Amino acid sequence: QVQLVESGGGLVQAGGSLRISCAASGSTAGIAAMDWYRQAPGKQREFVASITSGGITRYGDSAKGRFTISGDNAKATAYLQMSSLNPEDTAVYYCHASWYGRSYWGQGPQVTVSS
Repeated sequence: QVQLVESGGGLVQAGGSLRISCAASGSTAGIAAMDWYRQAPGKQREFVASITSGGITRYGDSAKGRFTISGDNAKATAYLQMSSLNPEDTAVYYCHASWYGRSYWGQGPQVTVSS
């Protein structure tokens, strides 16, 4: 099994940057990919970005050109560097890991962008 612990959320002004992290523990060798999703109040959870264990990345439309996902396999950690943030980016950001076909979720740090 896998446990995910996120960190780095908080309050940032519009136009600013923020990096959030997701550290996996447990049987991390079986993690095929780590992803970020986000959920704003009253909205459905949406895909933000993903990275496979081989380093292949994919982005949702809202993240393209502004967010960068990266990973450190040795630390079993994924990072999401967010820049040019705007108030529409305000949401709870959830880390997700795919492990032998099973899904694991983190607790979700709050990211708030003030105008």
